[in-house]
Amino acid sequence: MALIPLSDEEVVERVLAGETALYEVVMRRHNQRLYRTIRAILKDESEVEEVMQQAYVAAYCNLKQFAGDAKFSTWLTRIAINEALGRQRRQARFTPIEDIPQLRSEPMGDPSPEENTSRRELAGILEQAIDALPESYRSVIMLREVEGMTTSEAAEVLGVSDDALKMRLHRAKELLRDSVNQRVQSCSADAFPFYAPRCDRVVAEVFTRIRALERAE
Repeated sequence: MALIPLSDEEVVERVLAGETALYEVVMRRHNQRLYRTIRAILKDESEVEEVMQQAYVAAYCNLKQFAGDAKFSTWLTRIAINEALGRQRRQARFTPIEDIPQLRSEPMGDPSPEENTSRRELAGILEQAIDALPESYRSVIMLREVEGMTTSEAAEVLGVSDDALKMRLHRAKELLRDSVNQRVQSCSADAFPFYAPRCDRVVAEVFTRIRALERAE
């Protein structure tokens, strides 16, 4: 009988009970989402992994404060956003997220190698188009369309109402030219990938920082 994967909340409960190594489960599960979220705010790739690590360490240090009122992924993503905005403020490039205001398509079967190449090229076009948006609109597009959050979840993460998020999403999509939108319908889920070597690097560095914190206590 196949094993049922632990939910995020079950993992957190066991980490708090002393099974620290299980924290890797939620890191690997949410690495791509955090990468995409932070990447929407900080366009400098050299800073993204550092902020990811800070977010994971901050979440680990505050696991006892996770009340379960929201999904763990939402709680974690808000921490990541706060870390990214904090880095941005320190660099004097801050634009308040409060001032912000479906690219996804149904799968069409296994793509051919040529189709994979084409999708990757179109994903690159999408990434460039998203990078050209104002930061606040990038956040909405990245969370709602690229990462695939529901409207309610993305609104909760960004601290806005569902209606406000819908309006901002509509405006963000207007800013992407129609021709680009038509070309990227099938490849948005491939945009801003977070490959295994980077995932391994983030996980290893986060555990190094956690162990250092625990030794200091």
